[in-house]
Parts: sequence; C-alpha cells; structure tokens
Amino acid sequence: VQLVESGGGLVQPGGSLRLSCAASGFTFSSYGMSWHRQPPGKERELVASISRAGGIKNYADSVKGRFTISRDNAKNTVFLQMDRLKPEDTAVYYCAAPGGGFWGQGTQVTVSS
Repeated sequence: VQLVESGGGLVQPGGSLRLSCAASGFTFSSYGMSWHRQPPGKERELVASISRAGGIKNYADSVKGRFTISRDNAKNTVFLQMDRLKPEDTAVYYCAAPGGGFWGQGTQVTVSS
C-alpha cells in the first residue's frame, strides 16, 4: 500500500496550491479518503474528508469555503484544492484512507510572504 502526496511548497498569503495524493496497493474506490495536517508544534488535525464515490464531503471549520476535496477513482487519486491561503495553514499535509489505516508520508505547505 502506498499513498504519495505531491504539490506542496511555499506560497504567499492569498495564494493557491493543489495537493495530489496517488494511491496504490489497495482498492481505492472502496475507501473514504481524507486530508489531515500537522502545524508546527501542534497535533495533527482533520482538514477534509470525502466518501467513496465522492458525493459526501466534510470540512474543518477553519478551511470551509477555501479548500475543496475531490477524487478521481479512475486515476486512484485524491486532491485538495487550497485557495485564499493563510499563514495559519502552514503545516505538513497528509492524505489517508482511515478505514484501512493507510497514511502518506506528508507534504510541506508553507504560507509566508
């Protein structure tokens, strides 16, 4: 099983990034997927989740209206579109298939001028 995140980097406040997570080694369409983040010195927190077919999405209050989670089951990939980024969004972002206990290695997102 592998979950490989990409798309992180340094962006200015107000900017956008799109994270991708490529899955392999399990039946991707059978699992709900989620994005989590761990800010410096803080605990990991849930950012967004999406159901197996993509019809149900949930967001943390802190990102609602700015972030969008989506998935492409044909490509075994889940995405996190992040708009209007703020310095407090700085964190390591992880994708996960919580039902299987599968986690990626994380990608760093830094929002700074």
